[in-house]
Amino acid sequence: MNLLIIFISAALINNFVLSQFLGICPFVGVSKKIDSAFSMGIAVTFVMVIAAMVTWLIYHLILVPFRLEILEYVAFILVIASLVQLVEMFIRKVSKPLYDALGIFLPLITTNCAILGLALNAVLNDYNFTETLFYAIGAGLGFTLALVIMAGIREELELVDVPHSFRGAAITMVIAGSLALAFMGFAGLI
Repeated sequence: MNLLIIFISAALINNFVLSQFLGICPFVGVSKKIDSAFSMGIAVTFVMVIAAMVTWLIYHLILVPFRLEILEYVAFILVIASLVQLVEMFIRKVSKPLYDALGIFLPLITTNCAILGLALNAVLNDYNFTETLFYAIGAGLGFTLALVIMAGIREELELVDVPHSFRGAAITMVIAGSLALAFMGFAGLI
């Protein structure tokens, strides 16, 4: 039951994008088309899950026993950067069109604060390995959900007449704020 609460909390209640405001850059930048938003969400979810597992192991098997907790930021950033490079090479090899569609936002996963926030929150919440895994999966799927919802709304907005002063970044911020308010409704869920 605790694992389900961690999962739902990470995906809906404490959504990294809409509640904690982490990972805003890909949220705004890649959310113009549903397919690229979904692909970016899956890539971020994959990196989150692998990064959470590796950073948990590094923290609990290396940093804590040798009393080097002070190096957690450095270690976590190195792990995340390495994993993103692996994902980038894999996507380039497997799907060149997807690689081209994600463009500059794929390397930006390296600096995505949601992934670093996930690793640090897992340590701060003192999650065990399984709880960290569920936390990462929930956070990644919540990130993907936020991206896909935003992309769906933005695709629909291309079909309507938006007032000139609201076009571009303005309407995007209004939508993001509205989605954040909507996700606040999940706060009473648990």
